[in-house]
Amino acid sequence: MSHTPILQLRDVKVAYGAIEAVKGIDLELAAGELVSLIGANGAGKTTTLNAIAGTLGISAGELLYDGKRIEKLPAHKRLRQGLALVPEGRGIFTRLTVEENLRMGAYCRRDSDAIEADLERVFAMLPRVKERLQQVAGTLSGGEQQMVAIGRALLSRPKLLLLDEPSMGLAPLVVEKIFEVIRSVAAEGVTILLVEQNANLALEFSQRAYVMESGKITLTGSGADLLADPKVRAAYLGEV
Repeated sequence: MSHTPILQLRDVKVAYGAIEAVKGIDLELAAGELVSLIGANGAGKTTTLNAIAGTLGISAGELLYDGKRIEKLPAHKRLRQGLALVPEGRGIFTRLTVEENLRMGAYCRRDSDAIEADLERVFAMLPRVKERLQQVAGTLSGGEQQMVAIGRALLSRPKLLLLDEPSMGLAPLVVEKIFEVIRSVAAEGVTILLVEQNANLALEFSQRAYVMESGKITLTGSGADLLADPKVRAAYLGEV
């Protein structure tokens, strides 16, 4: 792992008008880490991911990616530099085919041979997606749509992948498959920041995690430590 973190947030604040949704947070990821951000609904987790991806501006603080300040960089330029977001609700193009959706992920790229090789890698990881290449994406099940959304992000060749609620609304068996895919992506060396409502699963999978409450980071530690923390168990894992 390199000594410079791939991502650093320093005292980052994000506001919607007069309402401050993120209240000065510090967060960092080393290259190759899988880190999760857990917390109740409305804690500011999605806002944080959108601010990192550039789909939302920050009102104060510094955002560093690969050691460089990026808070003024537009979202599409962040994507070109290897920072990809799989948004909450998947955000796939429902009227395009699965293949068209996947290729949209590579729209910034010009290396056509490498794009084909990456498509094959995605098919190896997501066989269900390969079986449905010519199907209109809007007709897929929720789990298949989630896999297409992850596949599309992988075609941008991300160094850092932001995943927002990948298990939302999916059946437990499908969630297992999605997390297997996330594990495979992490094993290839992609750094992952995961926002996930299923705190148990997120902490089991993550090397480290941050707990967010009301726009602030209130706790951080290894996934295993937080899983064992009685306060975390009571607040997020449904245990008293």
